[in-house]
This record gives sequence, structure tokens and C-alpha cells, in this order.
Amino acid sequence: MKKLFALILSIALCIVSLCACGDTYNNNSGKLSVVATIFPPYDFSRQIAGDKIDLTMLLKPGMESHDYDPTPQDIIKIQNADLFIYVGGESDEWVEELLGSADKKPKKTIALIDCVDAVEEETVEGMEQEKEEPEDSDEKEYDEHVWTSPVNAIEIVKSISESLQSLDKDNADTYKKNTAEYCKRLSSLDAEFEDIVQNGKRNTIVFGDRFPFRYFTDRYGLEYSAAFPGCSSQTEPSAATVSYLIDKVNEEKIPVVFCIEFSGGKIADTICESTGAKKLMFHSCHNVTKQDFDNGVTYLQLMNNNKKVLREALA
Repeated sequence: MKKLFALILSIALCIVSLCACGDTYNNNSGKLSVVATIFPPYDFSRQIAGDKIDLTMLLKPGMESHDYDPTPQDIIKIQNADLFIYVGGESDEWVEELLGSADKKPKKTIALIDCVDAVEEETVEGMEQEKEEPEDSDEKEYDEHVWTSPVNAIEIVKSISESLQSLDKDNADTYKKNTAEYCKRLSSLDAEFEDIVQNGKRNTIVFGDRFPFRYFTDRYGLEYSAAFPGCSSQTEPSAATVSYLIDKVNEEKIPVVFCIEFSGGKIADTICESTGAKKLMFHSCHNVTKQDFDNGVTYLQLMNNNKKVLREALA
């Protein structure tokens, strides 16, 4: 798959080169051009800079983030960007390929995974094992979902802000002020999650789904069980995995089984039907629906909704 994607990217780069004289992307606004691959850095950037930047999110609203492949138009936007923000890690290997081979590159780049202390993705008891072994068994696979912890979000926001300030000194004071205010709100969010966990009657959450919340549970000392790791390509768990999760919910009288956005929630439905638990959605903030995107939904709003369902799950 990696070789196939490298070939596809090479073809896309050739198309971009052939079309270079008729560049289809022009930023005539006079503002900084900022391109983010997914929703969290997109929203963080607009909280810092507002309308002082020309901001693009490459992932289409409503699209599953793990299914994204860059188009030639996306590559042109990246190459012309003042600041390009991506996640990093295994799912963004195409970015490293692009940045390493393209003649034209963005002025600055930020990999979210480099903004924090990254941890390896883990497989906990009962979780479905990945069917495909890594090509290099000694290579560490880091969990990429770093923004799910508000504390990590603060570090990411600071890194984005510093890059914007260095690129646009005329608006640096505005970026500093907005960053300070936004980080206070993220700190309050963190404190509210801590309070919910400390006052909960239990310490375990269950996901009948992928689990992109390692940084979140590490931050608040939560235990978890789930069907798949965060970046798993699998959608059908074994009977043993489903049985383990059903037994877990029954034995510990877990009141809520979570699913994540865009998943359909079929595994959670099966567990809930067998246990009487309630299915609720815990948002990973990877992406949002087109309606939410058009309505200007924010990371803070999504995480505030997560506070409500977490409180119910720990009751």
C-alpha cells in the first residue's frame, strides 16, 4: 500500500509540475496563507488569527480523515502556503514524501505530533489485533491523536501562534492576545474534565469503536476498553472482541458505550442490545459534518459536548 501511494503521489506531483504555469491557486488577499490537513489545527488557527489569515482545511467536512488522499489542487495549496499544518505520524507519510520531493515548499510547516510528548499506540486487553504487521517490526508507531488532550491542544496552539507571529509581525500582538485568551479557555476545559473524572463513580470507559483517545485517558487517569486502536483500518471485530466488551460492560455495570463520529455505531449497538447500556457519541474532533462546519462549530464546543457524555458514562 505504501508503494502504491508513493506512485500515486509521484503522479500527482507530475500533474502539478505540468500545470505549474497555469497555477489554479492564487491568494490575492494579501493575508498569510495557512493550510491545515484536518479540523483541530484549522480551528486552532482561526481562534488565534480570525480573519487576518487566508485559511484552508484540506479534509472535506463529513469525510472520514483516514480516507483522505491529497489531490493535485491540494498539493498546489500546500506548496503555496505560508504555513502548512499536518498531524505527522504514519498516516501522514505522504506529507513527508511531498515535502521531501517537491521543488516548491511552504514557508513554514508544523507537525502536531512534534508539538507534544508523543506516546506509542497501544493494544489493550480485549482489543482487536491489527491484521497487517508493520513492514519494519522495530519501527515505533506513535498515536497521532494528540489534540484529544486539552493540555496538548494548548501546546499546539502556542506553536501555531509562534509561527504566525514570525510570519506576520504586523499582527503579532493580536495573535499573542488571542492565544492567551484561548489558552485560558482550554485550561478551563482541562480543569472541568479533571473535576468530572475525580467526581465520577467509576474510572473505566468503553468504546464499541476505534479508540483515538489515548492522550485524553492518559491525561485524566482513565481506564478504557475498545474494539480497535485509533488508526485501525478494520471495521468488523471478532466475536471474541465483542464478547469481551459485553462482559466488561455487564461485570462493571458500565452505563454508557461510546462510538465516535462517522462510524455508524454498529458495534456499540450490538453491545448495548446485549447489556442495556446506552449508546452515546464521544467526538474525536478529527472532522465535522458539513452542516457543523458551515455553522462554525469549534473544538471547544465539541469538547464541551464530550464533557456531558463523559459525566453520564462515569455516573
